[in-house]
Amino acid sequence: MQLPNTDPTADIAKTLGIGKRRSAFSRIIRLILLIALVAGLAAVVLPRLKNDNTDTTHYTTQPARRGDLLVTVNATGTLEPIKKVDVGIEVSGTVKKVYADYNDAVNVGQVLAELDTSKLEAQMLQTDAALSATKAKLLQTQATVLEAQAQMARLEEMRRLSNGKMPSQYEFDTQKATLARAHADEGSAKASVAQAQATLDANKSDLAKAVVHSPINGIVLTRSVEPGQTVAAMFQSPVLFKLAEDLTQMELQVDVDEADVGQVKENQDATFTVDAYPDQMFSARTTQVRYGSQTVDGVVTYKAVLKVDNSDLALRPGMTATASITVNKRENALLVANAALRFKPPQTSAAGKGGGSSLLFKILPHPPAAESTQREDPNAKSKDQQVWILRDGKLQAVAITKGLTDGKVTEITSGELEPGMELVTFAEAPK
Repeated sequence: MQLPNTDPTADIAKTLGIGKRRSAFSRIIRLILLIALVAGLAAVVLPRLKNDNTDTTHYTTQPARRGDLLVTVNATGTLEPIKKVDVGIEVSGTVKKVYADYNDAVNVGQVLAELDTSKLEAQMLQTDAALSATKAKLLQTQATVLEAQAQMARLEEMRRLSNGKMPSQYEFDTQKATLARAHADEGSAKASVAQAQATLDANKSDLAKAVVHSPINGIVLTRSVEPGQTVAAMFQSPVLFKLAEDLTQMELQVDVDEADVGQVKENQDATFTVDAYPDQMFSARTTQVRYGSQTVDGVVTYKAVLKVDNSDLALRPGMTATASITVNKRENALLVANAALRFKPPQTSAAGKGGGSSLLFKILPHPPAAESTQREDPNAKSKDQQVWILRDGKLQAVAITKGLTDGKVTEITSGELEPGMELVTFAEAPK
């Protein structure tokens, strides 16, 4: 016979209904958790499904067109007169007068300045007196020569008449030596005269050079002397004036980079600007490309000279100019933007391609997909290349052959490309 349950705790729980309440509470907890799980799944799946519905790549395009292409080389330099002369002085002294000033027009032979010539004039008088003294000395030696020659002739005649008995040999030899010394003194006197004459000519030249004359017809660019100033021409001639022959014709000397110098030649058109007239374009033409190089901060450049017409005298020597030299040009060429040549179709990761559209892949957490990358084109430097167009929303390659480029657009010399065709320049992947 089975005894009845006599557990007092079970009887009390049964009496109070505690077991039923705990079961109802557990069901409520399970319901809340289920609702939270469904809401979480919805928050994850719905945005992914929405993105899948709009998962399209946006492409930016530019059309191919006909137009003129100018290939230019840029360089900077300074404007200079075609002929510029530094006028100096070869003698030292104190500046007495200055007759020319900045911007003055001067002619050949015009006096620009002069030194105080009192000292030079005194030196010239001194050398002139020395020349006169040497000339007198020469006359004296010449008279001595004549006297010695006459005495020698007398002794020779005496020897002839006496059949060699008179004069004695010693007397005869002594007279020959006297005549030779007289000739030597005459030669020395003549050399002294020549020396004194040369010194006088040098002093006259210095006196003439104390007056500075203009060597050309031109304009005074710089004046570096004032009245009362002392100039010393000991080791080098001090520069007093800088003259420009003709400012209506100038030259622009620019530094061309070694990578571009092969394209720059004589008789090429160019344009340039200067800071003084930023909105004005000036014309020029290349006249010379020099072979000598110069290296500044490790950069090798070559000097190119451009001829500039400056009839209105707007340009001034020393101005810094930025020149653009036209080294090649094409008319009515088929042109495409360089961005289209650089574009390559995006390549996505393998994980994004496999299983990326399944519902399970969208629901389950996973690492973010790799961003689209562009493959490096091994033929980027080749003339033969391909560009991309859109047909029915899909990319299609078009083979082309490149020509000249100005850095922004490139000439297409052959291929199936036609004007007006839209070329893809950029692809924006969906987010």
